[in-house]
Order: sequence, then C-alpha cells, then structure tokens
Amino acid sequence: MSKELIDLVQKLGTPRVLVLGDVMMDRYVWGDAERISQEAPVILLRADRREERLGGASSVATMLRALGAKVMIAGIVGNDHDGGRIRQMLTDLCIDHEAVITDLARPSTVKERYVGRAQHRHPQQMIRVDFEDRRPISERIAAQISSVVQNLLKATDIVLVSDYDKGVCTPPLLSAVINAARSKGIKVVADPIRGNDYRRYHGCSAITPNRLEAGLASGRTLNDMSEVWHAAQHLQEKLDLEAAIITLDKDGMAMKHRDGRAQHFPTRPRQVYDITGAGDMVMSVLGMALAAGADYEHAIQLANVAGGLEVEKIGVATVTRDEILRDLMHHSLAPTHKVLPLEALQQEIDYRRRLGQRVVFTNGCFDVLHAGHVQYLQEARSQGDLLVVGVNSDSSVRALKGKTRPVQPLAARSLVLSALQAVDFVTVFDETTPMHLIQTLRPDVLVKGADYAKDEVVGAEFVESYGGRVHLAMLHHGHSTTNLIERMRAA
Repeated sequence: MSKELIDLVQKLGTPRVLVLGDVMMDRYVWGDAERISQEAPVILLRADRREERLGGASSVATMLRALGAKVMIAGIVGNDHDGGRIRQMLTDLCIDHEAVITDLARPSTVKERYVGRAQHRHPQQMIRVDFEDRRPISERIAAQISSVVQNLLKATDIVLVSDYDKGVCTPPLLSAVINAARSKGIKVVADPIRGNDYRRYHGCSAITPNRLEAGLASGRTLNDMSEVWHAAQHLQEKLDLEAAIITLDKDGMAMKHRDGRAQHFPTRPRQVYDITGAGDMVMSVLGMALAAGADYEHAIQLANVAGGLEVEKIGVATVTRDEILRDLMHHSLAPTHKVLPLEALQQEIDYRRRLGQRVVFTNGCFDVLHAGHVQYLQEARSQGDLLVVGVNSDSSVRALKGKTRPVQPLAARSLVLSALQAVDFVTVFDETTPMHLIQTLRPDVLVKGADYAKDEVVGAEFVESYGGRVHLAMLHHGHSTTNLIERMRAA
C-alpha cells in the first residue's frame, strides 16, 4: 500500500482549494518553565521568544500551500492590527484572500499559547488564552462572503470547511456554498464543530469529526468500533454524505461510505509531542488527495500519515510532500524487500534522486554482525538521506578471507543487514572490490572505515571526480569479526 501512496503523492499536482471558515492568528510565547512563582501558585515562565502563525481555517490554508496547492480562503477578520497582520501573512504565502471580509463589528480571533521547557527539556503548552467574538456573523457579512465564494467556485477543485464555531460557518452561508459547489460537481469536505446539531453540514461530500465530536453529534459514546460504525452510519445517512470519516487519534480513522463500505484505517505508533493542528493536517491532505482524483480509501490513508507527522511537531506546523514521501519510503519495504539486484536498485536510486535525496554507499563482508558494524552503519547513514550497502558474495568473501569464510551464507548476511534501521538497501557484488557498483550507482557519499587512508579507498577518486565526497567513519575499538570467530572456536 505504501507504494500506492507514494504514487499518489507524486500525482497530487497543484489542485485549486477553497477554504471556508474561521480565520485566526496563533501567537506563541516560548520560554523556560523555571519554578513556582513566590507571588502566586503559578509556574514562572521566563520568556525568550515570540512567534506568530496563521491558525484555524488559515492554518489549513497554510498547510495546503506547504503541500503545493493553489489556495483561496474565505472568512472574516476585524478592523484591527491583528486583522492586518493576518492579511499580510496570507499575502506573503500567496494565499488568495479576496473572500476574507473585514467585519467592523468584531475583533480578529487570536489564540495565544504559552509554551514552557521544564528543565530545558522538550517544550509543553502551559496555557492558552483566546481573544474572540463567537457570535454568528451578520446576514450582510454572510452575503458578502457567499457572493465572492460563488465566483471563486469557477476555478475551484474542492471546498474545505474549517468550522471552529467562531461565527463564520452559519447554516445559511454553508447551505449556499454547499449547494453551489454540488451544482458544479465540486466536493465539499467539512471539519465540524463540537456539538449535537450537524444540520448545517447537510449535503457535504464528507465530514471529519473526531471521536468525541462524532459521539456528541450522534448521541453515542464511542468506546468501541461497533459504536464508531453506528455513529458513522448515522451521520452519513442523516446528512446525505458520500462518506462519514471519524478520526480516532492513536487508533487511526474510520469511514462509512454511502455504498455500504465500512473501513478502519489504523495508524502507526508515533512519538506524540503536540496534537494541536493534527485535525487541520488531516483535512488538508484529505482535500489535496480528493482534489487530485484519489478515492476516499487512499486519501484517508495519506491523511493518516500526514496527521501522524504533525503530532511529532510542536504547535500548528506544516508538513511537506517530501516529509510524507520520506516517511512512506521508510516504511514501504519489509527487510527482505530491501535486498535488490543492481538493475532494480539503480531504478530505485534514480527515483530517490528525483526527490532530491542524497545517496550514501558503503560495502563489506559483514560476516558476523557486531556492535561495531551497527555503529559504523549508523554513522554512514547520517551522511545522507539513504544508505546502500554492497555486500560481498560468498565467493568474493572466500577470495578475500580464505576458504573457511564466510561463517554465514550470503542470504543470512543480507537478511540481517536489511533488518537494520540504518540500512535502506542491500545489493550483492561478486568481485573482490565494489568498483563496478560505485561506478553504476554514483553515490553522493562514499563511506569507509577510518583504518583506511582516503587514497586507499576503492572508488574514492571516481566519486570525487563528479563532486561526491568520501567520509572515513570512526572506528569503535574492541569489536572484530575475526576475534569473535576465534573466541567461538575456542569456546
């Protein structure tokens, strides 16, 4: 499946995405959380940095731009300094904000987050302060937005509704936009509010509530998958959706389709630092994929990957196509599928180079793998984006080491190497040197152990001739295949 998702990322193109919803500013104050204040029982944050990011619907727009979409956004800002900053930031990102209306009756929405590092370790959010007016926008403002949006639909591939319940996504405005989009065959996907009345999303192509939101909207507690399916079916039927998609945090996502399909899409375990922005990222990638012609299954799986990458970052952050591709590629091959003949490996390397990745090459017998080998390969991998290991065939090892070697046959050595996280690909050579491999693959970095001088490294001169470089990896003393074999024989 990863291969199919890799192909999908390659075919995303430059879709035209219209985002409708609550435009916001996210402001961050960073610092060290040093101690409890003497004046009050609160943590003292020694601030050292401020940062402004676009939030809410404008966060979705920002993520879409980072993913390569052409983006238009519709919503409101206040007639204030923050409204001006939001417009300037949208302009700087080349996001069309013709449909962002200035509402003189309310301030711009700002969320201010204070992020502290305890004992100089990984930062965590301490508190969030919201400056906002959540009243529904006036009919006049809604009519202005609707008029501009309906004109923009002429050049739109998909509409994403980012509803944070700040007053923009009123039932009349959503109804007008949904009906206009449907009449033109344009999908509308909504990230809904937390509440028990979802009638405003009737007629959308899909909605993406989280577990809690779906439970409130369907009147259920979603403690197991059976309840998830009941809730998804309820929402799909009641709102006349193509698909009800429920995000389940660490459990992935679930979809109930109009045609009866009920599918669960698990996600890979992640190191979760901050869930802020994960829903926006899911919405962004889902919209991108659907706009590019993907079916719901592949779009959801790709959104799952992107959402997982988002929670590994602090705050609302962007994820690029390259990041998604690297993640997919890292998990696309089982260890045995990392072992490739030269022709297949060359095709894979050509593909990776088109993505801008740097290729590292090293070689060896790797007969009895030990800690020194692992450290060596980890250092080699750190020199670029992927590591190719050339491993001597059995006949090649015998020619170099004598007829009693190798201790382990080629298949076993290749399998063990391919199981290492640092190793991306393994290929075999029969010659006593890897010169033919090096000439064929043309690595960006050639790695050998520091027990070699550079002029002794096979292929060094060739690699440097086209601008590559040679890296001599640190030796970790106390590890030796020969010594291990002798000790095993003596035991």
